[in-house]
Amino acid sequence: MSTMQQDHSSAEGAFQTAREAIDWIVGRMEKLGMKPGLARMQQLMARLGHPERRLKFIHVAGTNGKGSTCAFLTSVLRACGYDVGTFTSPYLEKYTNRIQVNGEDIDDASLVRLVNELKPVIEEISQEEEYGPPTMFEITTALAIMYFAKVGYPDYVVWETGLGGRLDCTNIVTPVVSVITNVGHDHMEILGDTLELVAAEKAGIIKAGVPVITAVDHPGALAVVEQTAKDKMATIYKLGAQYGFTPTGSELDNQRLDFRGPFRELQDVEISLNGSHQLTNAAVAIMTLEVLRQYYACIVDDEDLRRGLRETRWPGRLEMISQQPRLLLDGAHNPEGAQTLAAALRDVYRYDKLHFMIGMLSTKNHTGYLRHILPLVDTLILTEPDFHKKGEASKLAELAQELLKDMNLQADIVVERDWKRALTLLTERTGSDDLAVVSGTLYLISDVRSWIIKQTDSEKGW
Repeated sequence: MSTMQQDHSSAEGAFQTAREAIDWIVGRMEKLGMKPGLARMQQLMARLGHPERRLKFIHVAGTNGKGSTCAFLTSVLRACGYDVGTFTSPYLEKYTNRIQVNGEDIDDASLVRLVNELKPVIEEISQEEEYGPPTMFEITTALAIMYFAKVGYPDYVVWETGLGGRLDCTNIVTPVVSVITNVGHDHMEILGDTLELVAAEKAGIIKAGVPVITAVDHPGALAVVEQTAKDKMATIYKLGAQYGFTPTGSELDNQRLDFRGPFRELQDVEISLNGSHQLTNAAVAIMTLEVLRQYYACIVDDEDLRRGLRETRWPGRLEMISQQPRLLLDGAHNPEGAQTLAAALRDVYRYDKLHFMIGMLSTKNHTGYLRHILPLVDTLILTEPDFHKKGEASKLAELAQELLKDMNLQADIVVERDWKRALTLLTERTGSDDLAVVSGTLYLISDVRSWIIKQTDSEKGW
């Protein structure tokens, strides 16, 4: 730390506790919201001495599946003996969940010290009309980079985009490999109203000469990703072309696949995550690891690869959080997520009746989501997440009633705005042979998960 930065850290106004520092960062969300663009991040990195240049990033973008893919990559690289930094969003329980090395959150002492180092630089940039105040997301991203570069020193950083890619604050880095899982109908009010426009934003993470792995399957969206890779002279590995997989078995908590890639094949690889979509995410992760082996001499032994994939866990996605009654959490919040959840509910789980609770943000495509879910449910409990952009439960109920009528279906619809009371209603209705599901925005999943496990409220993820 420079003398000037030390002076700032010990100066009046410096944060004394992690709670103070986190409140300062998170408090900017409601004041400033999101401001897409990289100018402020570029200034931050330059004034901090470009700590991002000391790190090897695996940059992961996509509409659905990027979190699971990051979990697979982190688990395998750790199984191979590497130290791994992981930056993900939103978090499920605590702010510090977003920034981890080897599965351990950033510690409070490091967080306070680094935020105190960041604060004067943030305030300096905030006063400059050309840039304006950095956002919560930008400060959090800068904090993660500083922690990895100055404290954690991981061999690799698994680096998940927040929103889109091209203008996302994570796009300040030049990675060793870029990953685009898929493109779907999410955040279209920000990223564009066609899948091609959304794909162009995701493809913005592609850097000159840096290999790209993708599972994008929509023809128009894939064409955009391919053209971007071509323009950047980046080698692209596409699912179904350069690499692929064949499912070889599926039962609860155990799926198997045969992987084929340009460098070799792997037979009967096991994963414990449920849902056929996780086979795709596992194949994307394997192809990414294959590129690391071939391009960067990353040592990935077969035994470690298999163990890492098998041991991967991903909270809040098809997570059976309780057995009495059986309660499944899944953060599906857009049509594509609902489609994969519905497929899993049909193919993986067995139950007499299905009781389903959802809470949504007001910005999401609720019609597309409900069309996948309504044919399966006996009870639909509509609630509201504890979040300022929450969707109204009564409006969701009206939409659900209309869709049930259009689809010639019947279900018991219950409106309970208080999510804790809604959860009580859900569990009371769920018999020993039934299945309860809580789905929708991760802001709701975060609260429900924290309440069931710890009987406490979550900090609320971003």
